Amino acid sequence: MTSDMRTPKGRLPGDAAFRRIREDLAAARRGDPAARTKLEVALNYSGLHALWVHRLSHRLWQRDGTKLLARCISQFTRFLTGVEIHPGANIGRRVFIDHGMGIVIGETAEVGDDVLIYHDVTLGGVSTKKVKRHPTIGDRVLIGAGAKLLGPIEIGADSKVGANAVVTKSAPAGSILTGIPAKVRQAPNPAARAEGYYEI
Repeated sequence: MTSDMRTPKGRLPGDAAFRRIREDLAAARRGDPAARTKLEVALNYSGLHALWVHRLSHRLWQRDGTKLLARCISQFTRFLTGVEIHPGANIGRRVFIDHGMGIVIGETAEVGDDVLIYHDVTLGGVSTKKVKRHPTIGDRVLIGAGAKLLGPIEIGADSKVGANAVVTKSAPAGSILTGIPAKVRQAPNPAARAEGYYEI
């Protein structure tokens, strides 16, 4: 292959996309102890499928002439996977959606890197105006099954949101949020974290 087919840094076209896919597969295997092989994850994990298609729909959403196509793709993906991510949402790297079903991520939501999201989570809005109306999630946040995060709140990095919590207020980095409405709890035992347990 001739050198003129390579990018300025010497990489082949498409390398970045394949690196992102490899990152996603590795994140899934870290986040789910039931994941056995990369092939199994690639073929069967609907949360990953939804994120992969979202990257396409998000790029289309950035262009005025393809917003309708972006919405159609996102809605078809919802039909296939049970995960609804608005094409306007900004999703970071190595995000893992475990189980997938029932996820809703709104248009102005922002999700950081290395975030773990379980099923039935909503990152929803509380306004009908065209403003920032969905949550901003920091890096390495864990969001438990059934949690609802509502409004233009900010959840700091390394926080954990308990299952079925309803979060309507911002929280600083390292927060543990549980309850309805969610309140900040004391951080879990460091030894439990070291063993890989999500003590919430």
